[in-house]
Amino acid sequence: MPREIPKAYEPQEIEERWAKSWFDEKLFRAENSGDGPMFSIALPPPNITGSIHIGHMLEHTQIDMLVRWHRMRGHRTLWLPGMDHAGIATQFVVERQLAKEKIRRQDLGREEFERRVWQWKAESGGVIKEQMIRLGASCDWTREKFTLEPALYRSVLEAFLRLYREGLIYRGRYMVNWCPRCQTAISDLEVVHIERPGKLWHIRYPIVGAPAGGSQYLVVATTRPETLLGDTAVAVHPDDERYQALVGKSVLLPLMDREIPVIADTYVDRAFGTGVVKITPAHDPNDFEVGKRHNLPEIDVMTGDAHMSEAAGKYAGLDRFVARARIVEDLQELGLLEKIEDITHAVGVCDRCKSEVEPRISTQWFCKMAPLAEPAKKVVREDLIEVVPDNQRTILLNWLDNIRDWCISRQLWWGHRIPVWHCAGCNEMVPALDSRVEVIDGRARAAGVPTTCPKCGGAKLTQDTDVLDTWFSSGLWPFSTLGWPDDTEDLRTFYPTSLLISGYDILFFWDARMIMMGLHLTGGANLSQRIPFRRLYLHSLVRTAEGAKMSKTKGTGVDPLELTQKFGTDALRYMLASMAAPGTDIILSEDRILGARAFANKIWNAARFLFVNLEKVESQGIEIEEIAAPEIRAKAPYRVPGEGALAHRWIFSRLAGVAAQVNDALENFRFHEASQLIYHFFWGDFCDWYIEWVKPQITSADRAVALPAWRNIFAALEAALRLLHPVMPFLTEELWHRLPQASGARSIALAPFPEPRAEWTDSAVEKSMAYLQGGIVSARNQRAELKIAQKEKVPAEVLILDEHERSLVEDNRDTIMRLASLSELREASRPMAGFGGAAVAVSADLDIRVIYEAKVDRTAETARIRKEVERLEKDVESKKKRLADESFRSKAPAKIVQDLETTLVERQAEYQKLLDRLKQLE
Repeated sequence: MPREIPKAYEPQEIEERWAKSWFDEKLFRAENSGDGPMFSIALPPPNITGSIHIGHMLEHTQIDMLVRWHRMRGHRTLWLPGMDHAGIATQFVVERQLAKEKIRRQDLGREEFERRVWQWKAESGGVIKEQMIRLGASCDWTREKFTLEPALYRSVLEAFLRLYREGLIYRGRYMVNWCPRCQTAISDLEVVHIERPGKLWHIRYPIVGAPAGGSQYLVVATTRPETLLGDTAVAVHPDDERYQALVGKSVLLPLMDREIPVIADTYVDRAFGTGVVKITPAHDPNDFEVGKRHNLPEIDVMTGDAHMSEAAGKYAGLDRFVARARIVEDLQELGLLEKIEDITHAVGVCDRCKSEVEPRISTQWFCKMAPLAEPAKKVVREDLIEVVPDNQRTILLNWLDNIRDWCISRQLWWGHRIPVWHCAGCNEMVPALDSRVEVIDGRARAAGVPTTCPKCGGAKLTQDTDVLDTWFSSGLWPFSTLGWPDDTEDLRTFYPTSLLISGYDILFFWDARMIMMGLHLTGGANLSQRIPFRRLYLHSLVRTAEGAKMSKTKGTGVDPLELTQKFGTDALRYMLASMAAPGTDIILSEDRILGARAFANKIWNAARFLFVNLEKVESQGIEIEEIAAPEIRAKAPYRVPGEGALAHRWIFSRLAGVAAQVNDALENFRFHEASQLIYHFFWGDFCDWYIEWVKPQITSADRAVALPAWRNIFAALEAALRLLHPVMPFLTEELWHRLPQASGARSIALAPFPEPRAEWTDSAVEKSMAYLQGGIVSARNQRAELKIAQKEKVPAEVLILDEHERSLVEDNRDTIMRLASLSELREASRPMAGFGGAAVAVSADLDIRVIYEAKVDRTAETARIRKEVERLEKDVESKKKRLADESFRSKAPAKIVQDLETTLVERQAEYQKLLDRLKQLE
């Protein structure tokens, strides 16, 4: 790669080139990582119908940061990717495509429809994979999986058959959530309850044989008057004296002229409304249970697509909402509508298509969850699985404590077909003989097909038409992708996986089910060997600048690919990571991304500056291989004679400290902290201080000075690039390859992450450097307040308190004067002389005063210092109060308390010095 760095940083060209190179070279195969401790993580499988959205971008950035970090630390690292077949979503896409040809799936038949879906997958599915590759996800793409591929099809068969034979999977006729748009049952978790305005209709049910002069009606309130056509009773509480005499009698069902009984059941809340409720067993889960207790008939008045059925009489064929309006009109005409109330109530809608869900009796397949939940609770409570943030651990345990059976069947054609056959002769259910699969035209199916009924010997067996909920196969993902149920090398090596990163919105859909399935199905000797992952990190949401949840339908969504095209992938990654504090949602704004892009430019320009200046000193015979070769970098820091030696020791001490802090932050999912530490090191320490401090050395005509200075600066640059790589992989890869590397070195991604080397750490050097930096910053601030022109040099005084301070100032006098734009630096007497109207500013470190007598307004300067005194007074008192708070001291980490105590001492020193200066001016 050429050494010359272009003037402009153009991320698009760089990113596309490296993304292709990484993929083509199969750089991120687990076999290319180290042989240290194992780190494995499975990608939450995106739908084959999907494309990258901002939530994916956040999740993938966090995973990729950790994967790259572990890989660089020499760990045996696997990030296993794959795609989900996404039953409902994919079937919808293909059905819409067929509709354009005026074809229904029923016209094609199941086999041909499935073939069409596979064809669509081959041609159009998996867009998100290409996007992930382009965005640099460091997955092992050689191990990519798909939930309907033969190996995973077999895993699903094995899991189903085991659970079925253990009696944990059963079939029954129960009330389910039915989506009329998707035309399938959906689980409780797939129903979203939305507050919507609605109406409460109070309907009169005539009492059969009511005596003259007495009450002629029972009044029932409902939000769904269309379901009254299927009422088979009205109920009252058995202890409600108002209605005890009516129990056992009948009312006339409005519009249907059918007598239905008045029953007593403790389900009724006598304090709510009139204390009378309609019982519609076929259309309400609570009514379904009441109906079973009282042997009530179940009358289904709706079809699967939410039109009224033949049982609805004259309303048959009408859409449910059209029927509702017609029924209300008819009730009004008959005088059976007592009143209508405007209300706001929670309406259940399908999470996928947003249609209103109908409770409906249906024959479905279910999985018993309570037995599976018990060991899951145990591993979470005993921290065998660490859940971060901790509040999500409590939420997970609460859900497991109240778990309900899971409806696992879906009325679809695309998916894992239920491996059970029904005997036409005796209705016996016969499961597949085993979990073998056969592949026909690239499609997997059960090979162990039963040919005769074990109960009656009949040969007419028909496979169940339903498929499994997509989340069933997803629940096996951590181990099915590693070869389970076979005892594969990958399963032995990488299971349990180290970590799962997931959105908290699928904690119950996916994460909890993986825990239960992994514990029950894998064969470890103890729970710690069967858990699917050892740690679970639940990331937050990305929100708009106004704090709203991003939504494509509301027009508030953003396309991350557009943002990466505009600002660069690294900039978007850095912005997301820098704001990803555990448990805190991310507010996305263009200004924040611009800041991240500015950071990328700063890195690029710093590297370019060094290479440009290196060309200027090549006349001295200094070649890049002589100063930046790997074996040269490994021996840094080098001793540099003369002024500036302090800065060289300081930058390597800072590098060691920041590496340790970044390691700790990433280990504990503090992505924001890791990103900000790297930012402040690269922009602040390396660019703004170190490069500026040693400029005279790297441009020195004295080879004995320039050579070790260049060696140090390139060693620090290369280490800083490795430090930054997990956050900004493309930029760092590009610049790293501009440096000489060892023969066979393929990528910075395979280079070691900077170690916090003990021999580099020097707290005394860091303290000395901070002392000088404080003085320089103070002088710069004074110049700004006095509005001194940038090129104008002015004198200054420093107050020296001891010989150590004197030595520091003398050894770095020229640097202080250069960086603070001073014409003279002299030592002041103690206390400092007032020098008429000299400007005064205070640092807790080097005490410096810029002298600019001609233009200083003594009155204005006095007012400024008084204002600063007031600010410091409040700051000191605030910190004292906080440190006096025992609750704070007992709960805050020790380092936080220690840092606050240190800051208080510094503020008190500044405060006292300001008071002394104020006396000089007054």
